[in-house]
Amino acid sequence: SDMCSDLRSWPVFSSLEPEFISQIHMVMIFGKLHKRALIVTRDKMVYVLDLYNCLETGNKISTPYLKEIEDLRGKDIKTFAYGMGPHILALTNGGEVYSCDNVDCQLENGICKFTLMKMSTIKNNQNMMRVVDIACGCYHSIILTENDEVYAWGSNNSGQMDNSIYGLSTTPKLVLSNVVCISCGNDFTIAVTRNGKVYGWGRNNVGQLGIGNHGNKNATQQTLSTETNNINDNNLLHQIISVKVTCGFEHTLALTDKGNIYAWGGNMSGQLGIGNQTECCKPIMVKQIEKMRWIDITALNNSSIAVTEAGRVYIWGVDCHGKSIVTIASSSNISDMLVHYGPNVMQKSMILDEEPNILECLRIAFDNSSTSDLKIQVEGKYIHVHKAFLKIRSLHFRNMFEHDWTENNQSVVKINTFSYIVYKAYLKYLYTNTVDLPFKNISELFDLANAYFENNLKKQCIRIIKQGITVSDVAYFYSIAVKYNIKELEEFCVQLAVGHMTTVVETENFAKLDQNLMKTFIIKASKAGCFKN
Repeated sequence: SDMCSDLRSWPVFSSLEPEFISQIHMVMIFGKLHKRALIVTRDKMVYVLDLYNCLETGNKISTPYLKEIEDLRGKDIKTFAYGMGPHILALTNGGEVYSCDNVDCQLENGICKFTLMKMSTIKNNQNMMRVVDIACGCYHSIILTENDEVYAWGSNNSGQMDNSIYGLSTTPKLVLSNVVCISCGNDFTIAVTRNGKVYGWGRNNVGQLGIGNHGNKNATQQTLSTETNNINDNNLLHQIISVKVTCGFEHTLALTDKGNIYAWGGNMSGQLGIGNQTECCKPIMVKQIEKMRWIDITALNNSSIAVTEAGRVYIWGVDCHGKSIVTIASSSNISDMLVHYGPNVMQKSMILDEEPNILECLRIAFDNSSTSDLKIQVEGKYIHVHKAFLKIRSLHFRNMFEHDWTENNQSVVKINTFSYIVYKAYLKYLYTNTVDLPFKNISELFDLANAYFENNLKKQCIRIIKQGITVSDVAYFYSIAVKYNIKELEEFCVQLAVGHMTTVVETENFAKLDQNLMKTFIIKASKAGCFKN
């Protein structure tokens, strides 16, 4: 499903210019240390972004290696699929498949060549069948054609595993018909047929085929996998009709027409969502926190993501920082979920919304000289802004421009009451509603928020102070709290000091307090219990 995400939350995209990011239609992160990505722009240009080689060669390059893939220019890419072999497939909306083998080796040599696959094996009455979906395992690939046929082949990368044991040749071979959904794990494949049956073939060492045993299945065998039509659920045998399957590295999820999720295979990270970390070679229903209907599923590496009918997104398994999330964590935002928990390597590409939303447009507009009609000058440096927007967002600027101040007709407004870093953070806050500033400058931003009657900004500053305050600066922030009569911060400082009073009174910030303030602080801390034995 389409989703819009702030791409710069992914480290690989963080150094791209906002203007370029706003033109991106599709991305797929892949490769070593997740420092590579394929990018398709709205004008159908395709690029490879490679931070890995920049880092490895030690070149002091401020911008990442971004190179156009000329073989795919204007090809109207529908999706990519990545196999860790490593190889990549690209599918066009016209139904053609392009392949790039030995990706690592190519990129190390500064190239990334895609070649059109001549698939004579999938002709129907001498007409080439259009391909509608693609998927990649580590050393194998599959395609789904418009007439519901699945073809599979092993990659010809050097050092590949012996695909012959799974019945795969190096050219596409028909494996299964009447198929509506396909997905690849590391070295196995799962497919759903039109009647809702699930089939699988390939490696089965942790039960990833879901057939009740650990025997591998050859792609040429007629009985590819036991259909999941007799699953014991609450001792009731009933027909299970699957509508979608998705494979992680060694596990599989299946979504049924009743909105249930079944899982099987590897479970070392709790990716099956069954309340333990034991592998399972038979389909088992994912535990539900409450009665809910699932509408979409995605398995990524050793994680599982699912969406409920109400639009809540759940994840279980391993997050991108290597921690196990055995219990299901929920969010209502897929983008946030992927940024914070999702794996940094994608097996399939992610499509962004066709147009950036209003918040994204405002973020891009901040300090953008090409659209700005006003410059704010602080400490000799310029910040590019928009007069109309400042009037809407800020009472201070509305007053400035509406009362015939001289600034109203000027293209530059000079500010000398606050530092550049703080004023820029304030203006950025007006555009993004987020505070982007080092902690040491927060008290000055609070001064500005107070002077400009920015109550919401004051609340954000207080929250940041409470999160970052330490014993060494508690006396300083106590003085701020008293100065501006912020009772909640005053109380917070006193409570923090109670357990560390000896350390607090020895700090430089405590010594700077005037006598009355020092006295009050000690009395309040005493009442809160700091001198109790």
